[in-house]
Amino acid sequence: MKKKMLVLDIDGTLTNSSKEITPATRDALRQAQSAGHVLVLASGRPTGGLRMILSELNLDRCGGYAISYNGACVTNAATGETVFRNALPDYVPAWMHAYACDHDLGMCTYVGNTLLCGTRVDRYLERETVLNQFERVQVTSFEPYMRTDLYKVLLTAQPVRAEEHEKRLARRFLGRLSIYRSEPYFIEVMARGVNKGDAIAGLLERLGMEREDVIACGDGLNDLPMLRYAGVGVAMGNAQPAVKAAADVVTLSNDEDGLVPVIERYLLDR
Repeated sequence: MKKKMLVLDIDGTLTNSSKEITPATRDALRQAQSAGHVLVLASGRPTGGLRMILSELNLDRCGGYAISYNGACVTNAATGETVFRNALPDYVPAWMHAYACDHDLGMCTYVGNTLLCGTRVDRYLERETVLNQFERVQVTSFEPYMRTDLYKVLLTAQPVRAEEHEKRLARRFLGRLSIYRSEPYFIEVMARGVNKGDAIAGLLERLGMEREDVIACGDGLNDLPMLRYAGVGVAMGNAQPAVKAAADVVTLSNDEDGLVPVIERYLLDR
């Protein structure tokens, strides 16, 4: 069978509701790797927040890749080499910090394995800290980080307010920044043109593979660009309605090992 690229969102796709990779899913993925297919994780998480899963799936030994920050950074899991980066303009973290303070939103960004928090820590920022197993540092200014490559600012609020501010910020920075929600309560702010689909396109070019070789699986709104770009876009059974509508295939949910039939059909020819 021709070599394929399997691109997986993590939360709600690769992992179940308990944030675990089930034995059945893990076994199917290892069979796909043994068959010579390329495994890529594509997440809104920071690069450091993927390290445990990369190790668990042997991507650090099998030559897989990690797309982090929703596509702003692509890393070779085996070598640690950054294949691609698209950092935020210098002014963005400080501007978003001021905006968050003015509108009582949560706000953070990331340096290495540290979460820099510029506001009070709400339950959503606490969740982000625990999910990535990062150290959290409270800061009052982001001016000292203006010459540091920062890939994403995360704003947090209850879903109704998050939707309101997402739309407001997307209008204000139209054509200058990529702004969308990955979860109802997470507003992701990244450099212009950053999305999982464009990151896959750049990786394919590097590896000499074609768009039709890609099977991409996801559940969230930030997965839409890669599902639309892929040769086969797969929505999980637990995906949001807009994601299911955009997908070529809808599989079982993340709590029903929904990736297993996809892997068996498209990568193991069963």
